[in-house]
Amino acid sequence: MPQITVDYTATAGPDFDRKGFARALHGAVVEIAAAKPEACKTLFRAAEETAFGYGTDGAHVIVHVTFGLLAGRTDETKAKLTETTLELLREHLKPEGAVLHASAEVRDLDPSYRKYEG
Repeated sequence: MPQITVDYTATAGPDFDRKGFARALHGAVVEIAAAKPEACKTLFRAAEETAFGYGTDGAHVIVHVTFGLLAGRTDETKAKLTETTLELLREHLKPEGAVLHASAEVRDLDPSYRKYEG
């Protein structure tokens, strides 16, 4: 915990500083949501095919960040984390000649959540 997944269009390419974003995001999760630094892990998943709207005019970069946190954070904490995430995305992803569509959400992990480290 936290489980962080970043889904993004492959069109983000080299314009997306994923390592820098993950470092900054982990720091934000520690500060805002009281996570332990060593517990922060982020999985990046690039999508080769995406669609935007009805047409294909212009270039679009889509990014969605999902957090899975243990239950107990307030709505205010979750909102602050998603707002900070969007700010960090704008700092670490500046697509050249494309429109950035970014979103983030925090979900409580199900009580059945378990993890294994070995």
